[in-house]
Amino acid sequence: MEKTDTRKLKPEVQQELRNQAIRLRQAGRTYKEIGAIVGVHHTNVCKWWKAYEQGGQKAIKHKQRGRRKGTCRTLTDDQERELQRLIKDRCPDQLKLPFALWTRIAVQQFVNQLYSIQIPIRTVGEYLKRWGFTPPKPLTRAYERNPKAVQQWLDETYPTIAERAKTEQAEIHWGDETGLLNNAYYHRSYASAGKTPAIRLPAKREKISMISTVTNQGKVRFMVYENAMNLKTLIRFMTRLIKDADRKVFLILDNLRTHHSKPVREWLEGHKDAIEVFFLPSYSPELNPDEYLNRDLKLNVHKNKPARTK
Repeated sequence: MEKTDTRKLKPEVQQELRNQAIRLRQAGRTYKEIGAIVGVHHTNVCKWWKAYEQGGQKAIKHKQRGRRKGTCRTLTDDQERELQRLIKDRCPDQLKLPFALWTRIAVQQFVNQLYSIQIPIRTVGEYLKRWGFTPPKPLTRAYERNPKAVQQWLDETYPTIAERAKTEQAEIHWGDETGLLNNAYYHRSYASAGKTPAIRLPAKREKISMISTVTNQGKVRFMVYENAMNLKTLIRFMTRLIKDADRKVFLILDNLRTHHSKPVREWLEGHKDAIEVFFLPSYSPELNPDEYLNRDLKLNVHKNKPARTK
């Protein structure tokens, strides 16, 4: 019978083999017979039996191999807990470190700064993995962004707009502009390791722009145009938007200078029964659902064969 490497078996299976061997020995079987039945070498059976004779069932109980969890680590449990708390609550520059975000090197230097302990960079990675920390790509936020203004928009401004829209039976539209380039490509491609795939893109740059709105129910309105956004293009789009709408439009835009221009304000004043414009906090694109439409548009356009013309 083929011998079994018991080290590769689960602890409960190893224990059952030992128990079975002891029962067979008590029944009068020889070591070789038991080894053939259980599938282990007869010397192992001999060791188990002698241990059982000296210490009983407790002596053949399976024991965990290797070091106990947590032993021989450089950092103590208290130090690990403190590090996890500080990394979760603070950025490196808040702790007088020359880094903007947490990296293995940043953590390595922080451990040395805090406890005067030098840890290899690989060990730092093992600690971070053990703590459940992963390195996702960080969300970007503009330095000029005003967190208080953003919170006020979420807590006060938008709820007021939504309540007014309900009362006045208006429809909320989130608006934004985007551009498409014929030589832009955003997708990845699988290839053999070390062999970067190539894609043929036009050297001549062609661009087309789009202004769009999306409602809270997912209804989309858009207009394609060339060149940069200007007040005439914006007014033309808003004219078409209210013409297509069956009720008053509450249009939410970002703070592009064109949106605040005097001619636009004058046009809005003359059409205040049909449309009203509100503005998002500065540098807060993540508050605008229309940004997701722009992203999906670019991903779907560029996933196909690259365009050669506009």
